[in-house]
Amino acid sequence: MPRTRPPLPRAGADPGRRRLLGALLGAPLALAGPAGCAEEEELPVEDGPVELSIFWYGSAKRAERTEKALRLYSARNPLVSFRVTWQGLTGYYDRLATQATGGNVPDLFQVDDTVLTEYARREVLLDLGGYVADHRIDLRGLPPGLVRYGEVDGRPVGVAAAQTSAALIYNRSLLHRLRVPEPRTGMPWSEYIAWAARVTRAADGRVAGTMDPSGDQRALWLWLRSRGGELYQDRRLGFDAGELADWFEWWQDARVRRATPSAALVDHADGDEPARQLVVTGHTAASFAWAHQLAEFQRHTDDELALAAFPGPPGAQWARASMYWAGFRGTRHPGVVADVINFLTGNMEAGLALGHERGVNPGLAIRRYVRQSLTEAGQKRAADLADDLADRLGPAPSPPPKGHAQVRSLLVATAEGVRSGRVGIRAAAARFVAEADAALAV
Repeated sequence: MPRTRPPLPRAGADPGRRRLLGALLGAPLALAGPAGCAEEEELPVEDGPVELSIFWYGSAKRAERTEKALRLYSARNPLVSFRVTWQGLTGYYDRLATQATGGNVPDLFQVDDTVLTEYARREVLLDLGGYVADHRIDLRGLPPGLVRYGEVDGRPVGVAAAQTSAALIYNRSLLHRLRVPEPRTGMPWSEYIAWAARVTRAADGRVAGTMDPSGDQRALWLWLRSRGGELYQDRRLGFDAGELADWFEWWQDARVRRATPSAALVDHADGDEPARQLVVTGHTAASFAWAHQLAEFQRHTDDELALAAFPGPPGAQWARASMYWAGFRGTRHPGVVADVINFLTGNMEAGLALGHERGVNPGLAIRRYVRQSLTEAGQKRAADLADDLADRLGPAPSPPPKGHAQVRSLLVATAEGVRSGRVGIRAAAARFVAEADAALAV
């Protein structure tokens, strides 16, 4: 259920910040047109306090950290308070879609790359171009690829709330008991499958080596990039049915070698819910996830878990936003929204309050500053992986196009059909490509 809380209390003033917010509130604010500089609509001059609505998904721990950062902002800007709503990921985008249809979107909200392009092209998102251009939102301390991954049609519409990496979460304790070496960042895909088959043999079949990621769009995307391809080219798929068939055959061979568990177990875990992942239920030695999820995975098992990057060359990965802060294009307070985004992503004390719960901080200097205060082993290991990959990442693609959510669901369903044997690989790949292209064309 969504959790809505009363406005966060205001605290003592910072005079310099108060003058800044006074200027924002006392001057006419413009609502940017679709191109960022076309028609401008002046909004009424305001001379009173501002309450911003803010909405995100995540755990109670995320809420606690985010609200602490918002209190810091209000302490510096006593004219601004926040009406906070948050909930789990399930149902979040349904609620946001309903709000967007009714034009009742929160002033500031959290999204990920699943909907960033769609909401930008539907003109739901505030164009941040002007604020970035004059550094009111200062992105100069972020990796360039991370900045690019928040741009749609060349316009910044989201600022990374954090950065993450696609990662193997593996059971270090189990591998030590089996006397099998740990997987390593940069393993070729073929070597990884051979490693997983070795784990299954060492466990006498009681545990399989790896989750089957044939329905995981992250794994497919990185596999394609390791071969010089992409998941998308503009508003179309970046691969054909033959390449997808190759991917499915790759994992069919892994099943024959018993590197992966039964289709029924894989189907049950084919999603992002940590408690259902096979590495924590004891059915596999490794699962595919996001690096920042390690701490949550660890809470579900007494064994020690650890991280490595996905198989394949590290250059197939890019500086990837785990999620973004975005503003509503129809907000009455665009300048204040931009200032809050800048604070949440560029202020040292805000970075310390937020920690690495969403992933490593987007700003490199703040990331190093926060790193010194980390006490949770999972967050330390995610930070270590980010450091290891930092100089080896490839160029960032554009965020996924509208229809990405449907493509993800189609891939899961298609992979399930192939694993069960209900449909042949070539026929499944051809049907997927036709249906995915149709979803992207809408």
